[in-house]
Amino acid sequence: MIPAQSDYTNKDFDALRARLIALVQSVFPDWSDFSVAGFGNLLLEMHAFVGDVLTFYLDNQARESRLATATQRKNVIALARMLGYKLHGARAATAEIVFTLARSPIADVLIPAGTIIRTQEVTEPVRFQLLDDVAIAAGQQPPTAIGIVEHSQTHTQLFDARGLAYLDLVLDRTPFLDGSARVVTPAGDYTEVDSLLGSGPNDRHVVVPVDQHDRATLRFGNGVSGAPPSGTIRVTYKTGGGPTGNVDAGRLVVIEGAFTDVHGRPVQVSVTNPAPATGGTRRQTMASAKRHAPASLRALTRTVTREDFEINACRLPGVARALMLTGNEDSAIPENSGILYVIPEGGGLPTPALKNAALRQVTEVYPCTLTFQVSVQNPVYQQIDIEARVYVRQGHSKTVVRDRIKANLQAMFRISEPDGTPNPRVGFGFALQAPQEPFSGEIAWSDIFHTIRDTEGVRKIGDRHGDLKLNGLPADWRLSAQQFPILGTVTLFDGDQGGIL
Repeated sequence: MIPAQSDYTNKDFDALRARLIALVQSVFPDWSDFSVAGFGNLLLEMHAFVGDVLTFYLDNQARESRLATATQRKNVIALARMLGYKLHGARAATAEIVFTLARSPIADVLIPAGTIIRTQEVTEPVRFQLLDDVAIAAGQQPPTAIGIVEHSQTHTQLFDARGLAYLDLVLDRTPFLDGSARVVTPAGDYTEVDSLLGSGPNDRHVVVPVDQHDRATLRFGNGVSGAPPSGTIRVTYKTGGGPTGNVDAGRLVVIEGAFTDVHGRPVQVSVTNPAPATGGTRRQTMASAKRHAPASLRALTRTVTREDFEINACRLPGVARALMLTGNEDSAIPENSGILYVIPEGGGLPTPALKNAALRQVTEVYPCTLTFQVSVQNPVYQQIDIEARVYVRQGHSKTVVRDRIKANLQAMFRISEPDGTPNPRVGFGFALQAPQEPFSGEIAWSDIFHTIRDTEGVRKIGDRHGDLKLNGLPADWRLSAQQFPILGTVTLFDGDQGGIL
C-alpha cells in the first residue's frame, strides 16, 4: 500500500520511479530485479515517464492560470481581460512638419494626406505619413504650411460577410495601432467598443482584441448583443508605432512623390521638423500589466481618491510615474483642488500633449468629481551629485571600474525598470508620508555606499569623514513631497594615487 506520509512535490521522473519501486516492493515482495534491462523495469520507467510529462503540463497550466505567475503573453492578456483590463499596444510618434515651396505658387498647391515624410537614411529610414491635407494658397508669402505626420502606415482590407453571428475577421498586418480600425459596411460604420455585453440587436458595434503577436481581430455580435454585418466590409487601419519614431528635430527632411499645383504645374517642396517627434512608446510589457491590472480594480471607472489619480494617470501609455497632492498633503494647495505631477517614460519633462492627455485621463476617461479642480504639472526633479573616494582592486582597470560604478548608479536612479515597472529604489519624496511605499522618501547615504562598494573591482570606499558625499554632505538627502531624485554629476577620486579616477 502507499505510505501514509506522501510527498506530493516529488513529480519528476526519478522521484516517480523511486515511488513506483517502493509501491511494487510493498505489493510484490519477491520482485527484486529492477535492472535497466529488465522488462518489469521497462514498464515501470514508462509509467514514470508518462507521469513526469503529465505533471509538467499540470504545473505549467497551474502557473499560467494566475496573473502573478503567468509567463506567456497570451495568457496575461486573457487573465487581464477577466479583470476588465486591456493591455495597450505600441503608440505612434507624431511630429509637426513645415512644408516650404521653392517659390510662391501661381495657383493653390495641395499636399494630400498619406504623403510619406521620412529620414534621409538610404537603408531603413524612419517613415511618417501626413495625417491631413496641407494646402498652400496661390501667391502666399512665405510659401509655407504646417502639417502633422505620424509614424504609422495605413492599410485597407476587404471582407465578405453574410450576416452570420459571431463573425471574426483577422487583420493581416502587424503591429496594430490601438483604436485605428475604421469599419465600413453597406449598413453604415461600426463603432469599436470594449465589450458587446451592453450592445443591442441593432447596434453596429465591434470589439477589436489584439493577440500576443500584436495582430488584431474584428469580432462582431450575434444579433442579440450587437448586429452582425452583411455585404462587403471595408476595414481601414494603421500599423507601426514604437520609440523608433521619436526622431530628433531636423531629421524628417525627405518627402516622397512629385507635386503640382491645381493646374498641373510642378512645384518643388522641401520639408523639415523644427521640433523632435514625440509620443512613440513600446507595447505594454507583461510585468507592467501584472502591476496595473490588479490596481485597475482599485479605481474601476472613476477617479475619486488621491491614489485613484495616480493609478489612472499611470494607465496612460507614455506615463512612467505619477504623484497626486491635495490640500491634505500640501497646505499651499487650495481646498477641493489638486496637482498631478507626471513623469514620462524615459524621464525628462512631459510634452504639453502628454499633460493634456493625462488631464483628460483623470477627468473624462475616468471622471473625477465635478467640483474638484485638477492641474497637471511637470515633475520637480532633485539632482543628486555624488562624490566618492574609491580604492580599486589590484588587477582591475580603473577606467572600467569607474564606468561600472557610474552604470550601477544610473541603474539605481532610473525611472523605470527594463520591464516597464517602476524602479522601487527611487520615488517621490511623498513616500515619507506613506510608509507602505517601497521607497523611503529620501536618498540614503548607505544605499549609495553599498552601490559603489559592491561594484566589481572596488576594494573599498575611503573611511574618512567626507569620503562619500551627497550634494556636498556626508549624510542622507531628504526629499520634499513633490521632488523626484535624479542622478547628477558623479565625481570619483582615486584613493590610492589621488586625483580623479
